[in-house]
Amino acid sequence: MPSAVVSFGRVAAMGTVTVLILVAGVWASWGTAQYVMLTKGRERGTVEVTGCADGVCGGPYTPVSVGSVARDRVVLEDSPAVAKGETYAVVLKPGAADEHVAVRSGPGGVLYAWVPMGGALLLASVVVAGGLRRTRAGWVLAGSGVVLLTAAFVAV
Repeated sequence: MPSAVVSFGRVAAMGTVTVLILVAGVWASWGTAQYVMLTKGRERGTVEVTGCADGVCGGPYTPVSVGSVARDRVVLEDSPAVAKGETYAVVLKPGAADEHVAVRSGPGGVLYAWVPMGGALLLASVVVAGGLRRTRAGWVLAGSGVVLLTAAFVAV
């Protein structure tokens, strides 16, 4: 009897931790992914990066969607995937009137937005394989995380 209770407690605790990790991965990814994946009605265009400073890169915005207007400067997150002098397809985040924030769009932008989920899949795989003792499911989660992170790296 006591071993059944301990086993159930372990499964319940590790299952809860796994679900929390995966929900946190979706939550962290969705903050950017919603703009990239649900582009209907959003301003879409291109940004030619002219400079980077203080964790952001910026440049002039050229619209490609109907109703979007050109802007002298919009900013992107400064990452290794953003280089000065390059042009990127972007979607503008609604809201901030003084500084327009853009996120990369297209396949590379979608994959880059889901990078936190890839990390969550890798972390959850350890919990599933070790804590839940489901090694095959752990390998599936780890493989999914590696595929997502590798695809994002290649695409961006």
